[in-house]
Amino acid sequence: MSRRNHLHDEMRWGAVGMLQAGARQSAVARELNVHRSVIYRLWNHYQRDQNASRRRVSGRRRVTTTADDRYLLQCARRQRTLTARHMESHLSAAEGRPISHRIVSRRLREGGLFTRRPVVCVPLSTA
Repeated sequence: MSRRNHLHDEMRWGAVGMLQAGARQSAVARELNVHRSVIYRLWNHYQRDQNASRRRVSGRRRVTTTADDRYLLQCARRQRTLTARHMESHLSAAEGRPISHRIVSRRLREGGLFTRRPVVCVPLSTA
């Protein structure tokens, strides 16, 4: 019987459960009839992202997680007067890694909200 290189979601979560229970990677690979590298990559992916589902194939890797997106939406709803730059500094301080204000405004737009844009006022002259 040939070995597979990919696992379905049920099998992936089953493999993660076996690894969490203390099984060795080689034993899990043997039981699921996959190569050791498949289980190795799955375990590294799970430890890094706390998720065992398949990665998206195309496109760039997301800078923010779904939890970050929820946090941004929550902050935007609570404090309507925050600009994208203020929300960027809040999230960067909370996460400990830099996130641009463009990403913040894009994530809010995906959630159906918009950031407040600072108004540039023209000084009035007395003429």
